[in-house]
Amino acid sequence: MPAESHATPRQPEDAALDEAVDQAIAACGGDLRATIRALIVANDYLETEVTELMKAVSHAYTRGRFHSYSG
Repeated sequence: MPAESHATPRQPEDAALDEAVDQAIAACGGDLRATIRALIVANDYLETEVTELMKAVSHAYTRGRFHSYSG
């Protein structure tokens, strides 16, 4: 009995993720190390952006620009 018969059907999200992976690898000329490096750099950049946005929101909150929800 082939192993594939036990595999679960692929979800549309999986196909979209696989396509994004293929695009990232293609953008780096097929070099997997370069792809991983690019993703790490991009992730670091996004983490820095989130940190800066959290600081900005925190400062605005302390200055009374945002009000907490009291439900």
